[in-house]
Amino acid sequence: MTPQQYVQQKAVASGSSFYYAFLFLPAPRRAAITAFYAFCREVDDVVDEVSDAGVARTKLAWWQAEVAKAYAGQPTHPVMQALMPHTADYGIEQRHLQAVIDGCQMDLEQTRYLDFAGLAQYCHLVAGIVGEVTARIFGQTDEHTTQYAHTLGRAFQLTNIIRDVGEDAMMGRIYLPVSELQQFDVKAHEILKRQYSDRFTALMKFQAERAHRTYDEALALLPVADRRAQKPGLMMASIYRTLLREIERDNFQVLHQRIRLTPLRKFWLAWKVQALGRM
Repeated sequence: MTPQQYVQQKAVASGSSFYYAFLFLPAPRRAAITAFYAFCREVDDVVDEVSDAGVARTKLAWWQAEVAKAYAGQPTHPVMQALMPHTADYGIEQRHLQAVIDGCQMDLEQTRYLDFAGLAQYCHLVAGIVGEVTARIFGQTDEHTTQYAHTLGRAFQLTNIIRDVGEDAMMGRIYLPVSELQQFDVKAHEILKRQYSDRFTALMKFQAERAHRTYDEALALLPVADRRAQKPGLMMASIYRTLLREIERDNFQVLHQRIRLTPLRKFWLAWKVQALGRM
């Protein structure tokens, strides 16, 4: 299997909404984003799939060293071998990849966030930086697009947090800020035991409203000059925001299941943005 085949397989197997936005890109940009996405999946999987925290730290340290070696001209992992030919063309810097790893390390160091400011820093590393890189690959021409990309990445991560409350609880993680749990009188043990309540629903409505505000903020920040180039990001925004609305319609039944959109619906939403320019 070539490095290019490896990253393609990684992207397809994930079933991610991001994959549907990649389909409409020209081949060179599609190759770059597929390799970058595969990198993000590799390091994220270390945290999600390795139960021993010590082993996970060792693996992330290996990735830190691998990134450094790759930028020194000696990539050994197929993901880095697939990604490195694109780094110069799209301004993908070593600091970007190291920041993504730093965000994954945060998952090993803490399972709670006292307030939204702390959570926002986590979102910056695991989603904002990813947004910055993807905007460059999509064809960013205006420096102000970086702020849009960071904000949209945060909106995606806030949506993920809402969707994954139950799955995260099974791993002992609660990303909902402690101060907001207290505000709505929701106890951590209720989430860990996956117990629904009117208080929990009110808390989740609060989370969803903030996510929607973040989408609106991001879209307002996108410069007109880059709107066409950033269509893949707008496709992802359409898919993720539709998912958020589905979760709202299902009254936030996220503790015992993971609410999803079908592949066909994701493709339709992406195509609508591509062909009609509508979200």
